[in-house]
Amino acid sequence: MIGRYPDYDVFDAAGTWDAATATVIDQRMAKGSRPLAFFTAGEEATVRAFCDVVTAQDGEPRVPVVELVDEKLSAGRLDGYQYDDMPDDRETWRIVLRGLDETARERYAAEDFAALDGEAREAVIGQLAGGSLHGESWDVLNVKRAFSVCMRAVLAEFYSHPWAWNEIGFGGPAYPRGYMRLGPLAVREPYEKRGANNEDPVPFAREER
Repeated sequence: MIGRYPDYDVFDAAGTWDAATATVIDQRMAKGSRPLAFFTAGEEATVRAFCDVVTAQDGEPRVPVVELVDEKLSAGRLDGYQYDDMPDDRETWRIVLRGLDETARERYAAEDFAALDGEAREAVIGQLAGGSLHGESWDVLNVKRAFSVCMRAVLAEFYSHPWAWNEIGFGGPAYPRGYMRLGPLAVREPYEKRGANNEDPVPFAREER
């Protein structure tokens, strides 16, 4: 209950969900406690550090992005397409994590990426996003596109979680309740809450970068 919608909780509408919808949401909430099946023990610290940086999660409670991505990859539930100059998404993840650890050792003499402080992590991720990392694992794939592949999975899973819905004021499942307000976006549904302020977040985000 933080951020722009501090008084909003999507579970206030849980009584409007049918049994199938409620079951899906309950299962999603429970995934934070599941053991990892795709990422190895040696990759876990690095993938958690990576996901913390790119989702700006630096404390508990966290949306369990790692567990959600891990389940998707372990089940082979991919996006149905693959860039012709890129390996399978699962292999891309492994190369990226290996590359992050190599960069941490080479540039910072750290044990792995997870051992870096926040500023160093953000610097490395910034270079990954810009496609400017080179050497060892980075030379076997399109670096900028690799970041895009990973972020596609991270963002899809992050915003599938009810805690992320609360952060952005999203009304959650509309079935079988449906939508009543079909006019301008400024018109709220009865169950939606007004934000704590009307500040445009885009300039703030640009300043933070």
